[in-house]
Amino acid sequence: MSLLSRLLLRGSTTFNASTIRRFSTAASETTAAISPPKKSLSSIVNDERNPRRMVDKFKTACESERFRANIAVYDRTVRRLVAARRLHFVEEILEEQKKYPDMSKEGFAARIISLYGKAGLVEKAQKVFDEMPERNCKRSLLSFNALLSAYCVSKRFDVVEQLFDELPEKLSIRPDIVSYNTLIKALCEKEGSLSEAVELLGEIEKKGLKPDVFTFNTLLLSCYLKGEFELGEEIWGEMGEKNVAKDIRSYNARLLGLANERKWGEQVSLFGELKASVGFKPDVYSFNAMIRGSINQGKMEEAKAWYKEIVKQGYRPDRATFSLLLPALCKAEDFGYAIELCKETFSKRYLVGQTTLQEVVDELVKVGKRGEAEEIVEIAKNNDFLKVKLEVSSQLIS
Repeated sequence: MSLLSRLLLRGSTTFNASTIRRFSTAASETTAAISPPKKSLSSIVNDERNPRRMVDKFKTACESERFRANIAVYDRTVRRLVAARRLHFVEEILEEQKKYPDMSKEGFAARIISLYGKAGLVEKAQKVFDEMPERNCKRSLLSFNALLSAYCVSKRFDVVEQLFDELPEKLSIRPDIVSYNTLIKALCEKEGSLSEAVELLGEIEKKGLKPDVFTFNTLLLSCYLKGEFELGEEIWGEMGEKNVAKDIRSYNARLLGLANERKWGEQVSLFGELKASVGFKPDVYSFNAMIRGSINQGKMEEAKAWYKEIVKQGYRPDRATFSLLLPALCKAEDFGYAIELCKETFSKRYLVGQTTLQEVVDELVKVGKRGEAEEIVEIAKNNDFLKVKLEVSSQLIS
């Protein structure tokens, strides 16, 4: 073979190998570009709809330290399982955590205590708390407050009081404002203990602590809900005296109180103040309070206008909205708008209680609108959003 031939062959070989390498690289880059991104462990768990498979995927994901640091996915998974009434699955995923070294860290243990509380499994929460010393895990205010909260959420109010009285000395800790806020919430929800909750304001200050907006909001809402309007007004005034800035929950509590007391003028004035405030604006709870106030005044057109304002402001009406408005519309014999709203709840996928819808159906039958009642029943039966079983009774007399 001549020298020229050998050179040409060598060049050809080099060219082909180089071309192949570039081609392979380009192909790999193209494949990477069009391949779907790998799902995160959190997404894999969050996207699962089957409870059993969700639990299995969660337990597998827990092998990742990064996943175990994700507070949100733990909370979301427990809430979903509780909503599905799979408490044994909640126990399964939380007991699984005990095999990880994270349980020797107070923050992680406190999270598990809190999650057990949200599921109503307070005995399990207590057990985690009691076992902390065995894991060389200190117990400070963090875990103490988590345990208090677990019992409070589970409505074991007597135990909250007992633990508040006994544990601080045993653990050599001093309750902070979070501890007191939990105790106040427990007393507010416990029958006949509102006055004790209010008295704690003085004790908090004697301990060198300052009541915060959460303290006052809890007391405000309880006072207004339980018909202790004057006491609620005193607490509202005290917030100003102590320079505690009011937030949207403060305003919503007082709006509700004014609605229940039928103080319409003051309620409208307060709503205007809220609307002009800086940092927050009326939400669906604010509008629900205005709907309640309108209904209590017999101002059904205004109630309807407030309803429309919810949507106009970018919010979604909730169960409370419809439980207020639909029965009031039926009472006012505005069946046309009641029917329109019922249909709207399904077309716009709003949440509404079955009892509320059944009440509308019954009222329609009573006034001889059986056909309209049957139409709502049929929509409730066949919609693809919220399956609600309604019935048209033949026993109702028009």
